[in-house]
Amino acid sequence: MTIFTRSIPACLSRGHRARFSTATLAYRNAPLDIHPEIREALATNKPVVALETTLVTHGFPYPTNYDLSLDLEEIVRSTGSVPATIGIIDGRVKIGLEKLELERLADRARNPSVVKVSRRDIAPTIGARMDGGTTCSATLIFAALAGIKVFATGGLGGVHRGGQDSMDISADLFELTRCPVGLVSSGVKSILDIGRTLEYLASLALLETLGVPVVTYGKSREFPAFFTRSSGFQVPWNVDNPLAAAKLLHTQWQLGMDNGILIAAPIPEEHEKVGTSIQQAVDQAVRESEENGMSKRGKEVTPWLLSRIVELTGGESLNSNVALLKNTALIGGQIAVQYQKMLSEPTTPASSPDDKPQKRSSKHDDPFVPAQLAIVGSSAIDITAQANKGSDPNLATHSTVPGSVDMTLGGVARNIAEASHRVIRDPNSTLLLSPIGNDAFGRLLEDETRSMGMRSDGLVKTNLKTSVCNMFVDAEGHLLTGVADMGITEAFDETTVLEHLRKHKPAIVAFDGNLSPATIGSVVQFCYSEGIKTFFEPTSITKSTAILPSIQERLTRMDPAVSPITFASPNLLELAQIYRVAREEPYDLMAHPMWWKIVDKMALGQQYRTDLERLAKKAVSTGDPSKGNLSFLVEKGIANMAVNLLPFIQHLVIKCGNLGVIVAMRMSDIDSAKASAWEQEHARSDRCIVAQGKQGEKIVLQHFPPLPVDTIANVTASVDGRPQTARINR
Repeated sequence: MTIFTRSIPACLSRGHRARFSTATLAYRNAPLDIHPEIREALATNKPVVALETTLVTHGFPYPTNYDLSLDLEEIVRSTGSVPATIGIIDGRVKIGLEKLELERLADRARNPSVVKVSRRDIAPTIGARMDGGTTCSATLIFAALAGIKVFATGGLGGVHRGGQDSMDISADLFELTRCPVGLVSSGVKSILDIGRTLEYLASLALLETLGVPVVTYGKSREFPAFFTRSSGFQVPWNVDNPLAAAKLLHTQWQLGMDNGILIAAPIPEEHEKVGTSIQQAVDQAVRESEENGMSKRGKEVTPWLLSRIVELTGGESLNSNVALLKNTALIGGQIAVQYQKMLSEPTTPASSPDDKPQKRSSKHDDPFVPAQLAIVGSSAIDITAQANKGSDPNLATHSTVPGSVDMTLGGVARNIAEASHRVIRDPNSTLLLSPIGNDAFGRLLEDETRSMGMRSDGLVKTNLKTSVCNMFVDAEGHLLTGVADMGITEAFDETTVLEHLRKHKPAIVAFDGNLSPATIGSVVQFCYSEGIKTFFEPTSITKSTAILPSIQERLTRMDPAVSPITFASPNLLELAQIYRVAREEPYDLMAHPMWWKIVDKMALGQQYRTDLERLAKKAVSTGDPSKGNLSFLVEKGIANMAVNLLPFIQHLVIKCGNLGVIVAMRMSDIDSAKASAWEQEHARSDRCIVAQGKQGEKIVLQHFPPLPVDTIANVTASVDGRPQTARINR
C-alpha cells in the first residue's frame, strides 16, 4: 500500500469532525495508492491539481475521452503544476493514473462494468474490486485525503430541476462543505437548476459550521451557465487572477477551515456564440427525460442527457464541453502554482496584545562570510527514552519501565555540521542548511545552534513542523524502536537550497538521505556543473537509494574520470542496499556503457585478488582478538560491492560498526599526487591495497581498525559525524 507520508486531512462528515492521519490509514490498510510522481510532488511542495474520471467513464465517447484526459494533464503541466487524475482500479483508489489504467477506464467496450462513483458508491465499488470513474464528490474526497488543494472539472453537480419537490440534490454540494479543496468549474451542469443550486449554497453559508464561498473567476460577479457566460444570477464575490484565488484558499488553510471554495470560471468567449442554441437543446433533452421516465433513473440521467444533447446539437456541445474543461484545467493549474508559492513564503505567528516588538537579530547586520562546507538535510530534536539497567528488554517493548528521558539536538545533517564545526578552526566555514518549523522545537534548535558558536543563517523557517525523532533504547544504548517525523526535510524546496549554494559557492556540499530525490537531484546537478565536491550520507537502508535517480541522470553526461558523487558514507547494510537496487530495474546502472568503460579502466587482475585475500586474513583489531578477522570483505562481498559502485561514487567510506571503517577510492590520472600518497601508505601499512589500472587509474582499499570506546550513549547518533570529520581532517 502506498500512503502519502505526511499528515493528511480527511474529509469531514457533518456530525463527526475527526481527522485521520497517515498512521491511521496505514493501520487500517486503506486501499489507496498515490502515484510516485504525485507523492514526490506533494512531499516537495510542488503544485498539484486533481482531475476527475467520470468524464472519462461516462462523459465522452472512446477514444475522445482518453485523448481529452491526456490533454487536460498536459495543460496542467504547462502551468508548472502536476496533474493527479483520480479513479478506482480493481477496487483501489488511484491518486494519479498510468496511461494503461486511464485507457482501461476509457474503453467501455472492453470494460463495460466500470461504474460511476459518488460518495455512496465508494465502499461498494472497492469492496467488489471494481473499476470506477470518480464524480466530483468522490474526487473531492480523495483529493482532500491526499492533501491536494485544487481540483479542476467541467461542471459541479447541484439541485436537479424539480429538486424542490424530489429533493434530488447532488452529493457534490455536501462535499464542498467538508473537503478543504478549491473547486474550479464552469459553474454547475447546464442540466441542473442553477438558481436553486446557488440558493442552496447560500443557505449553507448562513450556518455557523458549514458554508461554501462561491466566487466567479473574472471581472463579473454573474454566475456562469456552463455553455454560456451568463446565467442571470449574481454571487457576492469575484476574483480575476490566479493569485487572488489562491489567497482565498490560503486564508482558509491558515484559519484551519474545513470547507472548500467554488471558483466558477466562464466558458471562453469564443465558444459562447453557440451557447444559446446548446442551452435550447439542453432544455429539450430535459423535457424528453421527464416524458420518457429517464429523469427518475438516478445516476443514469446525466449520461443520457449529455448523449442526447450531443445528438441535438450535432456534436457542437461536445466541442464546447471540451473547451470549458481545458479552460478550467488551465486556471486550476495557475491557481495551484500561486497557492504553493504562498505556502513557501515565511510566515509571522499570530500575535497577541501582550506581544512586544523584538529586536532584530544581529546576524542581519553581520557581513556575509561564504562557507567552505555546506551541509544540507535534517535538523531534529531527538527525544530518547532509555530503560534502567536490569530492566526486562521484553517488557520494555510492551509496557512502561523505569528509566530516563533526554532531549538532545539531532538530525543527520545537523550532527555532521556539529562534528565538522568542532574540528575546524574557523566557525564560519561550516554552513548547516536545514529547514525548521516556526514552533517551539524550531526555536530551540536555532537557539542551541547559536549557543555552540555555529552559524544559524542556514536554518530556514517553514510552515511545517520541526523534525522530531523519538527513540527507545535499551539499558546498553542499543536502539529498540522509534518514530521519526521528518516530513519537513523531505519537503525542503530545491529552489531554496540552490539559492544558498549559489550564494556561498562552497568547496564541498554534504547532504543526507532525508531530502527528496528531486532536491538531491538538483543539488547533484548544480555541484557537478560547478565542480563542487559532494558527500552523500545515506541515513538509513530505506533512504540510501534516494541517490540513485541522480546517478542515473548523470551517467550519460559525465566525465569518466569524475564520478557523479564524490563521497558517500554507507554502513554495511546501506552499501548492500545501494548495490542491490542499482543493479535492478528501473535503474540497471551496471549495464550502462559508462560503467563498463570505467570498470575496464580499473583492470583489476590477479594481483588485486591476491592482495584482497591477504587483507581478509588480517585481524579486525590487533588489541581485541574477539572481533575476528576481515574475512567479511570477501565472504559477504563487501569489497566487490564497493568496487562496483566506484564508477558512480568516487570514494566510499564504509562504516562497519565495531569492525572499523573500510575506505574504497577511485583515483584517476588527474589525482596522481593523491594516488602517490596512498601508494606510500600502502608501503607502510599491511591494511591498504593500491591496484594499478589502465591510463593512470588506481583503486585504493584500506581498513581502519576500530578505536576503543569506553562508553556508548547510543548507537544512532555516533555514526553520523565520524566519516565526515575524518574527511575534513585529511
